[in-house]
Amino acid sequence: MPHGLIPILPCNDLQRSEQFYAQLGFINPNPGQSYEDYLLLEDRNGGHLHLTKAEEGWLIPGRNPFGLYFYTRAVDELAAKFGSAVIGGPEHKPWGMYEFGLSDPDETLVRVGWPSKLTQQGR
Repeated sequence: MPHGLIPILPCNDLQRSEQFYAQLGFINPNPGQSYEDYLLLEDRNGGHLHLTKAEEGWLIPGRNPFGLYFYTRAVDELAAKFGSAVIGGPEHKPWGMYEFGLSDPDETLVRVGWPSKLTQQGR
């Protein structure tokens, strides 16, 4: 495994969160192997995400402080897949990213984007 930093995201319902992140391409690479309160997910491009069962009181509806940024070339495809759940975009932002936002089942902000200069629209 290459050197990296992997988020460990607390979730109230691991199964619902696993289903949500599967729509972004993150799956359990060892489906027969599971842990009661922890899931290891990865995508086909080398991205990793760990989900853990949240302790009571960690995730308050409307006040979830967590956020993730998912870098992917598939911005438009994923925006189309999520449809009306998409927040703000996809669009080119002043900070140079072509992106949109989503909320996961626990209202974690998930931004999905790619550098504008590397997109067809940004050239």
